[in-house]
Amino acid sequence: MAAAAAAKTDAAAGGEAPPAKGGSKKLLLILLPVLLLVGGGAGLWFTGILPGLLGMGAPPVTEEAAAAEAEAAPPPRSPPAFVELPEIISNLNAPGRRPVFVRLRAKLEISKAEDAAVVTEAMPRLLDLFQTYLREVRPEELRGSAGTHRLREELIARATLAAAPARITDVLFMEFLVQ
Repeated sequence: MAAAAAAKTDAAAGGEAPPAKGGSKKLLLILLPVLLLVGGGAGLWFTGILPGLLGMGAPPVTEEAAAAEAEAAPPPRSPPAFVELPEIISNLNAPGRRPVFVRLRAKLEISKAEDAAVVTEAMPRLLDLFQTYLREVRPEELRGSAGTHRLREELIARATLAAAPARITDVLFMEFLVQ
């Protein structure tokens, strides 16, 4: 202990000052406002407030520009048309002796009403593709909303192939029963 006391008195006599303890506080007082300013500026920039204040925003819309934009707008879309599919009853690929069936009533949504005749003409091919696909599906693949979504996507892909010039946009299930 005497050696430690002697070392203290030697350090005090040598003129060395103890290390400053306020350095981290000074650093905090300098960096905190800088970080707040940078963060606030970034927030104003990305919300679009700062570019508007600096005059970097979009030019004001004049009546001529608004009229030109209205003329250039695409024509309104025609409402979709629907083609009803006949009821499909098919057995599923189920293991074991107990057969599992699916009963499906659906409508096809097509982009143009003029394509309804094309889809109606392709109905035998559509039903064949749907039946052969459903016979390969296992019952557990149809469980839940993910199974229904997967089935919808597969039927849309097959319907698009079967009714080639017509564009099938969706398959809407009216009745979907797995027994």
